[in-house]
Amino acid sequence: MAGPDGFVTGPGTPPPGPPSPTVSRLPAGPWAAPVVQALRAGALVAPADVAVLELAGAGAVTCMQGLLTNDIEKPGDGSFVYGALLTPKGMMVVDGWVARMGTTVRFTVPTVGRERAFTLLTRSVPPRLARTTDRTSDQVVLRLTGAHATAIAEAARLPALPAPGHVTAGPLDGASCEIARAGDGAPFALQVSAAASEAARIVTRLTQAGAIAVQGLALELARVLAGWPGLASEVDEHTLPQEVRLDTIGGVSYTKGCYTGQETVSRLHFRGHTNRGLAGLEFEAEPGPGEPLPVFWEDREVGRVTTVAWLPDGGPLTSPSGRWIGLGMLRGEVEAGTLVHAGGVGARVVTLPFALPRWDPA
Repeated sequence: MAGPDGFVTGPGTPPPGPPSPTVSRLPAGPWAAPVVQALRAGALVAPADVAVLELAGAGAVTCMQGLLTNDIEKPGDGSFVYGALLTPKGMMVVDGWVARMGTTVRFTVPTVGRERAFTLLTRSVPPRLARTTDRTSDQVVLRLTGAHATAIAEAARLPALPAPGHVTAGPLDGASCEIARAGDGAPFALQVSAAASEAARIVTRLTQAGAIAVQGLALELARVLAGWPGLASEVDEHTLPQEVRLDTIGGVSYTKGCYTGQETVSRLHFRGHTNRGLAGLEFEAEPGPGEPLPVFWEDREVGRVTTVAWLPDGGPLTSPSGRWIGLGMLRGEVEAGTLVHAGGVGARVVTLPFALPRWDPA
């Protein structure tokens, strides 16, 4: 039967929206200091917590163009762009990165959005035009971030790096490797995709060239610092792309042709404004445990805390000083510089992205 947003649903089928959001917490600990130092003056490599969905066939590019908020036709073959899939009413279902190579389109999405993205693609894309395949189990996706990420990838002799916003493929020790370069402001610099059996060899190459191998917490901290929305925290079933900065961070095109949900997105852009938006928070102390974490301003509730993270800000790596920061979905009238009460503690609203702290030698 048809759901309220026009999607066909049935027994055992999840709704088209993302799961109910939770507060994402990145704990304080010794892991964070070397991560911040490397982001400022080095590079990190970590496995990304993503699913890989593939459209292959003569109609793959056209079909994805009719679903994604961003444009993959205008940049041409070899493009790598960020965008989202929406419901017909313009609400976000899942966000991710699209790599276009010939008649194949690969969509890397947060693992938490894997089932919904795959369901939407298989229902929306006719098999005669393109075949939808879940490649998650046989692909590894590594992401590099940090000020020297591209230089270290070149030193590791990965396939020739593309220009920002593009993807290329090439051999690596006899195996095929796909490398994509994100644009400025993204929470990572490079994305390397290869067969799962190649992961250890690629990581070894990169660490020998100077990268630090870390786990997913490092990429999550990079996401927070970049002010990038998280599907499991900032986005819920009522989220519009502009509310979580997709237009600001390059995830929405206002010049491409029609796509699912475009009418709402365009109307909001040209004729209206959002009532809430993603903002940064600097806390006076660690926000209290539990969920939800409401934000109050002038004795009224104006939003919720969505992500909390500890940010070291210099000193010895063994015991750096720092502060608690986070992201929140706040009413539009709460401007940067406003003092609020968030998660039980005082906080200041700040403009995104966060600035990386200065790191002085011990």
